[in-house]
Amino acid sequence: MDRPVVAAVLAGGTGSRLYPASRSDRPKQFLPLGGDESLLSRTVDRTGFADETLVVTRERFRAEAADHAPDATVVAEPEGKDTGPAVVYATHRARELVDRDPVVVCLPADHHVPDAAAFGAAMARGARVAADTGRLVAFGVEPTRPDTGYGYVEPGADHGDYRTLSAFHEKPDERTAAEYVDAGYYWNAGMFAWTPSALFAAARDTPLGPLVEALERDDPDPAAGFAAVEATSVDYAVMERTADAVVVPVGFAWDDLGTWDALARTLDPDDDGTVVDGAETLTLDARDNVVASDGRHVSLVGVSDLCVVAYDDRVLVVPNGEAGRVREVADRLKADDRF
Repeated sequence: MDRPVVAAVLAGGTGSRLYPASRSDRPKQFLPLGGDESLLSRTVDRTGFADETLVVTRERFRAEAADHAPDATVVAEPEGKDTGPAVVYATHRARELVDRDPVVVCLPADHHVPDAAAFGAAMARGARVAADTGRLVAFGVEPTRPDTGYGYVEPGADHGDYRTLSAFHEKPDERTAAEYVDAGYYWNAGMFAWTPSALFAAARDTPLGPLVEALERDDPDPAAGFAAVEATSVDYAVMERTADAVVVPVGFAWDDLGTWDALARTLDPDDDGTVVDGAETLTLDARDNVVASDGRHVSLVGVSDLCVVAYDDRVLVVPNGEAGRVREVADRLKADDRF
């Protein structure tokens, strides 16, 4: 492939479901959850398949992002308005970064991918598909279980390296998730590849149209473009509306480190099934828990299937199966300016 490839890493969110480790001044991409390096550093380390790496964050996080990604180009989006405006802006900046029209591979900064080589090969394959077909590529992860925390991609006809994309499906209930897995659907991993011309053509007649128009001016005005659009996801604004999307299946191990119970899938448990990240622990008759802290000592007695998290002056306790509801706690705290 004679087009350059730019890996665009989206690092502007805060990760409210990982409260209290993730706070307004300490977003999750800068946390070393489940490892020694931050999530952002690990993501950037996996972008060896690309000719250039671009990190898109918010202005308040720009300097810290550069510390975690010293070999990448770090830019700040004018406002945080979900993934739709973020990927359009990232694609615009990627086109400015290289001399020729690139393929842009958009990656969230908070995923767990233990096999970097398999990941890189899959991203390179998706970039080739985007260049050869001129279509928008969604990467579909082969599911290992029915999971109600992920959206799903329904594939269509098989074309070798890719399949047509029949439909996106929102996060399902347990029964529907099982049906999706049985039917051969993929997890929607939130990873995409496209050329700038393909994305802008698909986004022009969507809620992101005013931003596209502002960025395509002779004198681009990103701030005006962001002000003219609402917060929206790229899935809703573009991918669910276009007829020019395909899915590239990938088989590497993958997890979205979006909730505390995800650590139970990505770290080795002790003899009682408890997973510990950053904490000193004492457990008595306690099983199958997730314990995380910033070095604090945590004791568990006679409890099971809990996430217990202690950071700074905050403590969170939530059943494993309810870990997604931590967002509700964060929303309450944000409303009181205490997040």
